[in-house]
Amino acid sequence: MRIAKATKEGRWGKVKALQRLLTRSHSGKMLAVKRVTENRGKRTPGVDGKLWLTPAARWKGMEAMQHHGYRALPLRRVYIPKSNGKKRSLGIPRMLCRAMQALWKLALEPIAETLADPHSYGFGPGRSTADAIECCFTTLAKRKSPEWILGGDIRGCFDNFSHDWILQHIPMDKVVLRRWLKAGFIDEGTPFATEAGTPQGGLISPVIANMTLDGLEAVVDASVGPTERARRKFKINVDRYADDFVVTGVSKDILEQNVLPAVKPGCFGLRPFRLFAT
Repeated sequence: MRIAKATKEGRWGKVKALQRLLTRSHSGKMLAVKRVTENRGKRTPGVDGKLWLTPAARWKGMEAMQHHGYRALPLRRVYIPKSNGKKRSLGIPRMLCRAMQALWKLALEPIAETLADPHSYGFGPGRSTADAIECCFTTLAKRKSPEWILGGDIRGCFDNFSHDWILQHIPMDKVVLRRWLKAGFIDEGTPFATEAGTPQGGLISPVIANMTLDGLEAVVDASVGPTERARRKFKINVDRYADDFVVTGVSKDILEQNVLPAVKPGCFGLRPFRLFAT
């Protein structure tokens, strides 16, 4: 709560001090270990093959959570099937890296939630696809609702985030963050480097992804004019769930000529936009 309050007030020095206090605290480390040893992946090892299944192993793992000398090992690459027949790649960190990510998630999530777009419903605590569906229904179910929708989906979202942008804009310990981003991965015994993206499978990756995508609403609103009146006039509304989003508009021309050129340069690779009347 103190981190969120300092973020809202723009006191970034205070935010940094509170993050340091939290990530060095005994209680924070204990909670991080609890979270990574009680979730569904607790029996899935990383590249070192180690698991923290006993109280003694958990205590030893908690004591190993030191920032000085911390080294991120490469991730273990696994593939899970998708509904369309393709496979999604996941990077499995070792237990110590998972615990460190859970620890820093405690310190980063208050900032992400304070600065988040109002209509962003993916990866946030207490938010779900049902909230995104409700937002769409509320926007489109009225008699005077907008008649046109622009749907967007960023292709390969997690794999294409700029490391330079993340290191410059994500407010956390840059040394630790850089080690996570540059850790690389091992696929069938072969090591690979990572030059971009944040791995799907890391505990902190969804928070970083959300912070990277926040700002979409401001860009869309600015594309039709600087005032709230212009946004209401053209019936501009944004609804985003992770890297999928829809933008409503009063006409096809507004979406094609104003909104689409505004959002396309800031995206890493867009699937073809579906533009249709409601």
